[in-house]
Amino acid sequence: MKFDSLYQPYPSNRYCLCAKNGVVATGSNLASAAGLEILKQGGNAVDAAVATAACLSVVEPTANGLGSDAFAIVWMKDHLYGLNGSGYSPRNISFEKIKKSYPSMPKHGWIPVMVPGCVASWEALINRFGNLSLEEVLKPAIKYAKEGYPISPLLAKKFQQATECYTKEFKHETQYGEWFKTFTKEGKPYEFGDIIKLENHAKTLELIAKYGAKVFYEGEVADQFVKQSDRDGGYFTHEDLASYQVLWVDPISINYRGLDVYEIPPNGQGIVALMALNMLKHKDFTDKDEDEVTHYQIEAIKRGFQDAKRYVSDPFVMKVDCDDLLSEERGMDGFKSIDSKASILKDPAYDGGTVYLATADQDGNMVSMIQSNYMDFGSGIVLEGYGVALQNRGADFSLNPNDINVLGPHKKSYHTIIPGFLMKGKIPIGPFGVMGAYMQPQGHVQVLMNMIDFHLNPQMALDAPRFQWIKDDLVEVEPNFPQEIIDQLRKRGHQIKVVENCESFGRGQIILRLDNGVYVVGVESRTDSNAAVY
Repeated sequence: MKFDSLYQPYPSNRYCLCAKNGVVATGSNLASAAGLEILKQGGNAVDAAVATAACLSVVEPTANGLGSDAFAIVWMKDHLYGLNGSGYSPRNISFEKIKKSYPSMPKHGWIPVMVPGCVASWEALINRFGNLSLEEVLKPAIKYAKEGYPISPLLAKKFQQATECYTKEFKHETQYGEWFKTFTKEGKPYEFGDIIKLENHAKTLELIAKYGAKVFYEGEVADQFVKQSDRDGGYFTHEDLASYQVLWVDPISINYRGLDVYEIPPNGQGIVALMALNMLKHKDFTDKDEDEVTHYQIEAIKRGFQDAKRYVSDPFVMKVDCDDLLSEERGMDGFKSIDSKASILKDPAYDGGTVYLATADQDGNMVSMIQSNYMDFGSGIVLEGYGVALQNRGADFSLNPNDINVLGPHKKSYHTIIPGFLMKGKIPIGPFGVMGAYMQPQGHVQVLMNMIDFHLNPQMALDAPRFQWIKDDLVEVEPNFPQEIIDQLRKRGHQIKVVENCESFGRGQIILRLDNGVYVVGVESRTDSNAAVY
């Protein structure tokens, strides 16, 4: 892949980093440092990824936790592996039961909670690929949770937003009492520079380190999970938790301009990015600063989302194969359906809270990994005495019985979190990801095209101004998006809104491996991102 490491067409204080022995790139300097520590102790890229993921559950609790789901793409010893660590709904729930009380799936409380997958994912990754034990890689996270860590600037903002929201909506509801006890200072938000300790979180991490994931799904943590669910109107049983297993999957891909772009197959939405690229590859784009590029990206993304909404859900209930959705004929048909004017197609949906990380080691092994509570703190439910904040991934279920993604018992929902990986034939190029709910496939398309079509280095590919299709013909853009392109997009019929707050435009990390084995790293400038290298 061609790029100029010094070429900076967009405002940034960052250049690419490079290293040959190891890299950890995350949205947190503390988590990146922990991953690097594990690499230096003899851990490989998977050990570092799990250590980093565990740390992120502590140092970014606003976006993920022990109650999260996780997905990963792993390049290990000349083979690419996929892991789907998403959960499923309880066996006793159904859309008929929920429809009686709710017009649509609620976002908070026990109803949208699914069986969490990240703890099982950590253990599965370590057992299959790790050089170190689960106990060893969890030590940095336990230390941060037990001894405390300082609140960073953007993390402080997230705490403030969540505290204001929860105080307004849930202060007097007992099922959210543990959230206030765990994540506020007696009802006040944590602020920049404050030290926060998550002692119950540390307790649960220590149990997992000692007894493995079994304690989470079958032991005392599971007991509290079911007890609290029963008390507060949930539907979970011990069987729901004890029977949980991660899925090892083959990543799906398309070839885009000679490079193979890999994503996790459904129930994840990585296929949206692949479907969009499968359309866009039929046109040559020579200049990023042309409105035609953005117009075609927007329209291809709309069509990808439209197909995903129609077909993507739990892989065991889907009626359309990924190969059909990614066929050459379908890509060409989608491309031909794009004309010079904006189309009006329906919505992606919610914002979310997610963490993405990428790791690489001195042997060429690399990991692309993502985990999430979905909407910031997720459901708002925290297991009492254990510090486990539960995701609200079930909020994406439909209550329309005609939808493929309708709520059902023991069912995985449409899932937004997507790690990416880039290959050239059998040669690994590296992991990439852009987190942020329905922004994620849109971010993947924009960042990849920045590198592949316009030869931007990884840092500039991330720093370039982004757009986000919201719904219908509404597209939001960042303040530094070129005005001349905005003007032309409006003439094409797009409703363009310039948004001052850049948080919703995703947070990404990229690691690329050069032919000589050197790693080149770009990290997100829109957040507290940091790469630790050696």
